[in-house]
Amino acid sequence: MTIQHSFRKLAFSTFLLTLPLNAAFAQDTAVADRLKATLAAQGVDISWTGVTGDATSMVLQGVSVKPAAEKEALPIGDVKLEGVTEANGGFDIATVSTSAFQRTQDGITLDLSPFVIRDMTVPADGATGPTGSMLMYKSAELANMTVKVADKTAFSMDGLAIEITPPADGKAMEFTGTTEKFNADLTLVEDPKSKEVIDALGYQNITGNIDVAGTWQPSDGKMELSQYDIAVDNAGKFGMTFDLGGYTLDFVKSVQEMQKKMAAQPEGADNSAQGMAMLGLMQQLSFNGASIRFDDDSLTGKVLEYVGKQQGMSAKDIANQAKAIVPFGMAQLNNPELTAEVTAAVSKYLDDPKSLEISAEPPASVPFALIMAGAMSNPLELPKTLGVKVKANED
Repeated sequence: MTIQHSFRKLAFSTFLLTLPLNAAFAQDTAVADRLKATLAAQGVDISWTGVTGDATSMVLQGVSVKPAAEKEALPIGDVKLEGVTEANGGFDIATVSTSAFQRTQDGITLDLSPFVIRDMTVPADGATGPTGSMLMYKSAELANMTVKVADKTAFSMDGLAIEITPPADGKAMEFTGTTEKFNADLTLVEDPKSKEVIDALGYQNITGNIDVAGTWQPSDGKMELSQYDIAVDNAGKFGMTFDLGGYTLDFVKSVQEMQKKMAAQPEGADNSAQGMAMLGLMQQLSFNGASIRFDDDSLTGKVLEYVGKQQGMSAKDIANQAKAIVPFGMAQLNNPELTAEVTAAVSKYLDDPKSLEISAEPPASVPFALIMAGAMSNPLELPKTLGVKVKANED
């Protein structure tokens, strides 16, 4: 794409056209062009209306971005690049920061504070190494995000912080993400039944935080999400983990190309062929393990009380009723061992709600192709294949 330079009208503008500064602006073009090519290789198209600044600090004006899966570009305003230096044919950028952002659509307004990325590396064309030609950074932060419906704040989040340790010396990339706090106003929920439940449980306004951590090894595609916890104050914490194999750079690029093809289809077009191709790509992955866990912080007791009132029973009676139903529901799986395990875990949890966890731990990595074939031919055997287990009140 052609990049047009935009200079401010200053009294000494004549001096800006001297030879040394012309050379500096040629460097700007190199940085911008390399950034554009790198993001395009990662499935994101970026464009801008102009560039101001010099070789070490510049502003991309009127920036728009379009991920591969989207049909329309999103305008995000100016983006500032500071502390730019050459590095092995590419560039190191100390700080990349966006402008504050606001967008309103269908009565919903999204407000974002500036998003700040630190220690970004834009690789040289044809670069090799653990992450190939991928753009990398070491940390990012967003002070605040707010979602409003009309003039009321439906959701807000403060203090998003991301930390990344790039892969090096054969070690996997490590990443973490945390938020200081989020708030959600559930009084804005319109569905009458949902509203009734929310009011009865006392969760008209909820607060909490999010923690994420994991690793990725580009060489063999092992992707492990070791933590994804959403904690809601005075309710509980929902957590999940997963461990996959085959999530390589080639796999990521293939998915991005498929997303581009699907996004390019006209509205209402038949995407069944692309859908089948995507399923084919998924067969390159393998399953190593996963878990879903809930740590109670009074939510279970409130739910039992609410259901009991609806049926004219006590919370204890509802718990006993649930414990009696579980074995009959599990019997359909024709897996006596798992049925006994689930029944015992649910009973233990309902008697003393602390934690309930469902995990899948196969003795060896299971190809997604085998999982998909099993789901179609003999779904009742999947729990055995994946090593499904259920436990309660355990650390």
